[in-house]
Amino acid sequence: MEKLKNIKYSVLDLAVIRQGDSLNETFQHTLECAKVAEDLGYTRYWLSEHHNMENVASSATSILIGYVAGGTTTIRVGSGGIMLPNHTALNIAEQFGTLDALYPNRIDLGLGRAPGTDQLTASILRRGEGFHQYNFELEIKELQRYFSTDNCNNKVRAIPGEGAHVDLYILGSSTDSAYLAANLGLPYAFAGHFAPQQFYDAIAIYKSHFKPSKFLSKPYIMVCVNAIAAYSDQEAHYLSMTMYQSFLNIISDRRQPIVPPEETNLQDCTDHQKHILKGMTALSFIGSRSTLHAQFSDFVKNTEVDEIIVNTNIYNQKAKRKSYQIISELFK
Repeated sequence: MEKLKNIKYSVLDLAVIRQGDSLNETFQHTLECAKVAEDLGYTRYWLSEHHNMENVASSATSILIGYVAGGTTTIRVGSGGIMLPNHTALNIAEQFGTLDALYPNRIDLGLGRAPGTDQLTASILRRGEGFHQYNFELEIKELQRYFSTDNCNNKVRAIPGEGAHVDLYILGSSTDSAYLAANLGLPYAFAGHFAPQQFYDAIAIYKSHFKPSKFLSKPYIMVCVNAIAAYSDQEAHYLSMTMYQSFLNIISDRRQPIVPPEETNLQDCTDHQKHILKGMTALSFIGSRSTLHAQFSDFVKNTEVDEIIVNTNIYNQKAKRKSYQIISELFK
């Protein structure tokens, strides 16, 4: 129990659209969950950038971050992440500089290299620019330059943005991102909630190659996992059917709003799809308080992560908030 008390706990929210909900209702649910997370002592509430998906409404990520930050008072709010190839560094510096000015010392900027969408949509977002030529590290350094007060004499400046106190994080789902985060001396957040395959290799690389920087003196590892808690294991696994259906929809390329457990069709899953599904959800923690305590305790012992970010894909909003409560009790 003492080990878990040393671990920070946070939330990742994709603003997932429920079957039957409007976009306005979807955003209201996001804010309600953020308020609950704040009351329960969660460290940060992150929103992730996705595009051209019928089931995800977090495409205008910085706007949604402002909405959540404006409706809360103390919890850190940020991106998990902004897909930097879809934007210019100057544009992101201005957006997050504005957010920092509005909500001082509460804004996080997690940065990813993936498109967060399909290749056709990505090409439109990037105005046809090729992805293979993109230099992620160079763009991050340019972003840092815009945030720096040392940029004040340059012809192009980020106003707002210059001098902003926005913490940067490197997001990733592979060993490439681990090397980059280590080289830049930045915190590293791994996307274990959908791509856990390289997690253990990636954090080992990050630790062994980490270079202290003015931002961070030692490695800081965050991992996003799927987590669904309920009063009983049986209830938790029932609630998780929505999550598994969502992943099955990704595998079968049938993006659609999430459905309640009783409307899932997991029984139609082929053996090949089951194999892929098992791999995608390997870092999932599902069960009662006692079950999750044992699972998280073993996980933290084996990985020595500094922070756990939970992605909780539950249809019933009351059950989702209850899951947040149960999980928070594990870390207090």
